[in-house]
Amino acid sequence: MKAKTYGWMKKVGSAIALLTIASCSVTQQPNTSTTAQTTPNSSSSNLSVSNSGNVAAAQGVQKTTVVEGLDHPWSLAWLPDGSMLITERSGQLRIMRNGQLDPTPIAGVPEVLVGGQAGLMDVSVHPRFAENRLVYLTYSHGTEQANRTRLARATFDGKSLSNLQVLFEVSPTKSGLQHFGSRIIWLPDSTMLLAIGDGGNPPIQLNGELIRQQAQNRRSRLGKIVRLNDDGSIPQDNPFVKSTDTEPAIWSYGHRNIQGLTFDPINNRIWATEHGSQGGDEANLVQAGGNYGWPIVTYSREYSGEEITKERSRPGMVDPKLVWTPAIAPSGLAFYSGGKFPQWQGDLFAGGLVSQDVRHIDLDAQGNVVNQQAIEIGQRVRDVRQSPDGMLYVLTDDNNGQLIRLEPSGG
Repeated sequence: MKAKTYGWMKKVGSAIALLTIASCSVTQQPNTSTTAQTTPNSSSSNLSVSNSGNVAAAQGVQKTTVVEGLDHPWSLAWLPDGSMLITERSGQLRIMRNGQLDPTPIAGVPEVLVGGQAGLMDVSVHPRFAENRLVYLTYSHGTEQANRTRLARATFDGKSLSNLQVLFEVSPTKSGLQHFGSRIIWLPDSTMLLAIGDGGNPPIQLNGELIRQQAQNRRSRLGKIVRLNDDGSIPQDNPFVKSTDTEPAIWSYGHRNIQGLTFDPINNRIWATEHGSQGGDEANLVQAGGNYGWPIVTYSREYSGEEITKERSRPGMVDPKLVWTPAIAPSGLAFYSGGKFPQWQGDLFAGGLVSQDVRHIDLDAQGNVVNQQAIEIGQRVRDVRQSPDGMLYVLTDDNNGQLIRLEPSGG
């Protein structure tokens, strides 16, 4: 299918999808290729296959620990008054005011399934929060035998959540505690994109086949990015909304487990980070209606070391802009567009769970990867965000999780 171009996406070539595994800790087999390659079947060009273990360390970056003692924090979002909301995977929503973390969690969070990769995940504030006080949460719901990712919203009065509504949930339900997604971003037309994982690794099955095949099933919500209105309804200009054989919420498909999603307001591009299995983490420019190939085409391998597929590219599927092997397990993604640090404008910052760093990715005007450097953090990086005042913040996935501010030395 030819991807539809939306009015606010006229400059989009394709958006970067970096595939992430929440708990990836397997030792990866190194890939010695560091040469940029162009794949003729790709709808995105200048593919860079990177030996992620040989990335140069970034110089001249100052790290400041703002808060410690968080319980496996997952995401953060700012309120108009400068306060920060932080989710903890174990089910708490916290708030930081004037640089101080409130010791009492916010009341009114929905019941959350916690275990493995399951828990309370993303938090996002409505673009018109000052008018409607709406906060959005993604979380795992159900039991280990039957669960799903849910999106809910509630009214926040500064102390607690109320009027909780479940707006969207993933179907079909799945077993196991892997690959829930799930990042939220807002688009300029006030619709949102929500990333959903493929359901898990082998041997997890659904209807007699490996559950990861659901990423190619357009009737399923697993392994997709969906686009929704702010009330959870389906926008009538979604790419498959008139298709009789496709879930109308789908924006793009063929994804494994996206845990980084960001919008580039300078070039109107959507970027996402997504885990491979054994190596093969990817970076893609995300297009409406695009098929990102998983698990038909991939650079990753089974955790046993065997090939998942011999195909790395196929006509009609979008090739990644960047492939990382060994895996960094990217989670959290920010496109820097602030005025605080002009030298960072137009660049991506991708967190790494396994690499325990932040990858500073230099892009050219067409969205191709020019260079990358590693900013060492020393803990698993779960989220990376640009603040409204142009600073860059990092959350680490640890039982003594940290909120860290990054800035150029002397900045």
